[in-house]
Amino acid sequence: MKLNKLALATLCLGMSASVLAADYDLKFGMVAGTSSNEYKAVEFFAKEVKEKSGGKIEISIFPSAQLGDDRVMLKQLKDGALDFTLGESARFQITYPEAEVFALPYIFSNFDVAKKALLETKFGQDLIKKIDKELNVKLLSVAYNGTRQTTSNRAINSIADMKGLKLRVPNAATNLAFAKYVGASPTPMAFSEVYLALQTNSVDGQENPLPTIQAQKFYEVQKYLALTNHILNDQLYLVSKETLADLPEDLQKVVADSAEKAAEYHTKLFMDGEKELIEFFKSKGVTVTTPDVAPFKAALQPYYDEYLKKNGELGKQAIEQISAIK
Repeated sequence: MKLNKLALATLCLGMSASVLAADYDLKFGMVAGTSSNEYKAVEFFAKEVKEKSGGKIEISIFPSAQLGDDRVMLKQLKDGALDFTLGESARFQITYPEAEVFALPYIFSNFDVAKKALLETKFGQDLIKKIDKELNVKLLSVAYNGTRQTTSNRAINSIADMKGLKLRVPNAATNLAFAKYVGASPTPMAFSEVYLALQTNSVDGQENPLPTIQAQKFYEVQKYLALTNHILNDQLYLVSKETLADLPEDLQKVVADSAEKAAEYHTKLFMDGEKELIEFFKSKGVTVTTPDVAPFKAALQPYYDEYLKKNGELGKQAIEQISAIK
């Protein structure tokens, strides 16, 4: 009799599990770690999708580049091996060189302009179509991911103060160009080495969005922060078209709507955080300066010329259309 009861209990448990199991178990891969704003926003997305789908969709998050870097994960989306990831507009320059425009220093005055550049210009819309058709990736929504600023071991009150500054930058063309053309000495270096390099004055400064500067505690070893506002980063919520095609229309709408809400939350996290962080850094004894960025932007003109030379008529259209955004 006991065995029958046990068997019945096991059967009931199995039935409960099958009733509660999601119809779709999906994966979201990302480079950022669990303490990041990106992770908080993706968590929000996963919860929103689960709730609005009535539990039919369950999204597991894989942070800290567990599934590979952003290039690898975009390939996984294309192949249908991964369901969701994040990616900057400029990251697509790997396949479409003209997309570098989205990372040109000082190309965007604010996030609204950046968003319109992608969603409302013909150049941006054509790029989205190519990504959709050729890479098998659908854009769900666009979020703000911070603006890069400069910390240093001396005050930067104007572009003249950048001269000779050994500035750590990632080994990316636009960041190297920023340092070079404003008169600094660009010093590529692994991110993991930056804190010690700043502490020992092996480099004089670095550039990153404010949340990164706080998270890495660079304020402990750099007492000057200049709001150079040189590169504005967006973040795209991306889904494999294969994944989307597997979902019925009502659940496709749940995913799309949830991604829009997540992008709004993502943007708010960064914008609110940036406002608060200025005061946080001041409270830590950091001197914050606001140099006139007009000379910085003017100094980057030769790099714009390089972009135009590489991308011809398409590059010209991109810059003209973005410049015309109101």
